[in-house]
Amino acid sequence: MINGDILRDAMISATNNLSNNRKQTDDLNVFPVPDGDTGTNMSMTLSNSARELEKLVGETAGKVASVNASALLRGARGNSGVITSLLFRGFAKGIGNDEFVTPENLAKAFELGVEAAYKAVMKPTEGTILTVARVASEYARKACDEGKDTLAVFEGALEGAEVALAETPELLPQLKKAGVVDAGGFGFVLILKGMLSVFKDGVIIKGSNTPMEDDEEQDGGRNAAGEFETEITFTYCTEFIVNRNPECGKEPNDLRMFLETIGDCVVVVDDEEIIKVHVHTDHPGNAIENALTHGSLVHLKIENMRDQHERQKHDAANAKKKPAKSADRTETFTPVEPTNPVGFVSVSAGDGLADLFRDLGVDTVVSGGQTMNPSTDDILKAIETTPAETVFVLPNNKNIIMAAEQAIPISTRKVIVLHTRTIPQGISALLAFDPDADDNTNAIEMQKAAERIATGQITFAARDSQADGQNIKKGDLMALTGGKIIFVDNDLEKTVMKLLKKMIKNDSQFVTVIHGEDVSDEQAASIESLVQEKYGEKTEITFINGGQPIYYYIISVE
Repeated sequence: MINGDILRDAMISATNNLSNNRKQTDDLNVFPVPDGDTGTNMSMTLSNSARELEKLVGETAGKVASVNASALLRGARGNSGVITSLLFRGFAKGIGNDEFVTPENLAKAFELGVEAAYKAVMKPTEGTILTVARVASEYARKACDEGKDTLAVFEGALEGAEVALAETPELLPQLKKAGVVDAGGFGFVLILKGMLSVFKDGVIIKGSNTPMEDDEEQDGGRNAAGEFETEITFTYCTEFIVNRNPECGKEPNDLRMFLETIGDCVVVVDDEEIIKVHVHTDHPGNAIENALTHGSLVHLKIENMRDQHERQKHDAANAKKKPAKSADRTETFTPVEPTNPVGFVSVSAGDGLADLFRDLGVDTVVSGGQTMNPSTDDILKAIETTPAETVFVLPNNKNIIMAAEQAIPISTRKVIVLHTRTIPQGISALLAFDPDADDNTNAIEMQKAAERIATGQITFAARDSQADGQNIKKGDLMALTGGKIIFVDNDLEKTVMKLLKKMIKNDSQFVTVIHGEDVSDEQAASIESLVQEKYGEKTEITFINGGQPIYYYIISVE
C-alpha cells in the first residue's frame, strides 16, 4: 500500500536521484553553447517541491500529490522544468483525494500527466520527454488492465519510459548524430527510478553534497519542446482565463481542439478552477464564443499584431550609467501595494544590463538568463512586489517564457508577458512603451518593436560538437543569430567585425554593442574603435558594458 508518507519519500528520493545525476543529464545536450541545461532545470524544479514535502507527515497520497504539484508549478525553471511540473500536475489529478495510490489511480495519474504536458506545448516534439512520459503511461495502463498490483504498474511505467528513451535518437536525427538520448527523457527516467527505490525497497536515495548552480537550458538548444513561434500568421493574439463551470460537462481539451481549427500558437493550461488560453487567430469572436460554453471569462485581451506603429526614438545611448551593483541574485523583494497603473519586471544577468533596465523604467530586475534560470516563483514574487496594477514581464530569453506564463493565473495583478527572447528585444520593447496608451496597445507596440530587432551573440563552445552545419571544437568562438550558429572563429575582434558585417544592412540605422564580463577594458576599447571606424558614419552606434556572463558580446541591429 502506497500511502502519503511513502509517496512523499518517493518524490524526495526522485529529487535526490536527479540531482546526483544532474551533470550527466546536462551533458546529453547536443548544442555546444555553454549552459546549465535540462538536468539543472529539472533538478531545481524538483528541489523546490522536496522542501515543501519534507514538512508533510501523515497526509493522504492525494494531499501529498497536490502539494507536490503546486510546489513544482511555482519552482518550475526552463521549458523542461515547466513540462515536468505539468506532468505532475496531471499526476495529482489522477490520484485525486484518495488516501492511497492504487493501480487504477496510478495509471490514470500517468495518463493525465501526459495529457497536461502535451496540451500546454504548442508543437509537441516527439523524441523528447513528452514521448518518454507518453510511452510510460501506455505501459502503466497495460499493466493495470492486466490486473497487476500498484508496484507492478509503476514498474511497467518505468519499463515503458526506458524503452522510449532508448528510441529517442531514432525520432530526433540530431540525437542520433551525436550518439546520445534525449536529456529531458533521461531526467524523467531518473525521477521514476528514484521513486521506485522507495516503492520497492523502502530506500530513499541520498542526495550528494555537490552544490547546484543556478543554471538553465540552452538558448537555441534542441530540447526546448515548449518553445513558442514568433512568425505572425494570424492577425489577433487572443488571451483570456475561463472560470470553469463544473456543470457544463465540457473538457478543456475540447476548447483546445476547437482553437487549433481557427488559429495557431495555441496554449491551453488548466486546473480544477480555471482554463488559461492563448491563441493567434483571425476570428477572436469565435474563440470567445466557444470558450463561454466552458464558463465565464476574465482578463480578456485581444491584440492586433499587424497594426503599424511609430516607436520612440532609440535613446539607449543616453542611458545614464550608475555605480555597479551586485546582480548575482534576484533582488530582495518587499511586498508593496499597487500604487501605479503600470510596472515592469525584466530578467537579465550582469550589473551593467541590470542598471540599464532600471534606467529604462524597470521596477524589478530578476537575475537570470543563460545559465541562470529564474523559477516561476521568482517571477511571481517580482510581479507581486512591483507597485503596479498591470505588470509587463520581459523574460528576455526564450526558455524563460514558459515559466513566466505560468505566473499569470496565480498572480493577483494583471500580468502581460511579452515574448522577448533576447536582451536587445527587451530593451527595444521598453523603449516602445507609451504611457498615454492603454495596456493592449502597449502590448502590441512593444512586442512588434521587439520583433524588429536582429540579435547577434558571441560565446564559446562548451564541448566538441557538430551543429548548424559547423564542425565545432571546445573553446571555439561561436557567432549566433536567431539562436543558430552561423560561423566559428578563434579571434574575438575578427568575430565581432564579421558578425556585424553579416547583420548590418543598407537600411540599418541603430546598432547596440554590449560587451560582457570576460572582455577586458583594453579589448572593449580596441573593438569599439574598429566598429566606429567601419560603421560610425552610416549608423548610430551605442556601446554598453553589460557585464553579462557567457556572452562576450551581444549585438542588436535595427
